[in-house]
Amino acid sequence: MKNRSAKLLTRRIALGVITLLITSAAAADDPAYVVEVADVTAKVGEPAVLHATLRPRDGYRVLKSYNNRVMELSSFDEGVTFDRRVVKATIRDEELDFAIGLRATKPGRHPINGYFRVGYIAADEFAMVSLRLVANVNATE
Repeated sequence: MKNRSAKLLTRRIALGVITLLITSAAAADDPAYVVEVADVTAKVGEPAVLHATLRPRDGYRVLKSYNNRVMELSSFDEGVTFDRRVVKATIRDEELDFAIGLRATKPGRHPINGYFRVGYIAADEFAMVSLRLVANVNATE
């Protein structure tokens, strides 16, 4: 009898974990923000700016009291350097704008990435989330 109860408990726990994972995955598919970022073209060694905008989806608002930022900026092939390791957002028209200063160090196409760490307010909650930044810097001589 004990063995059967243990198996039943294990199944219920497993079902609960699976339900939680599915719910989390669904939430991740519909984030609070739409990320808009365009690739940048720059001359090697000259300063350039990558602009990114996060627009809240319907039903969400920007959490203004939070330190909204992009961080952990990196270049896949070390073909880009960044002016700052962390870039804070500017709030304009209920959107988050990021101006990421950078320099290309060699010619070619260089994938870059980072993470936005931003807050939002919904009808009955507020939260902080991480969203990926993915772009390319096209460097010319």
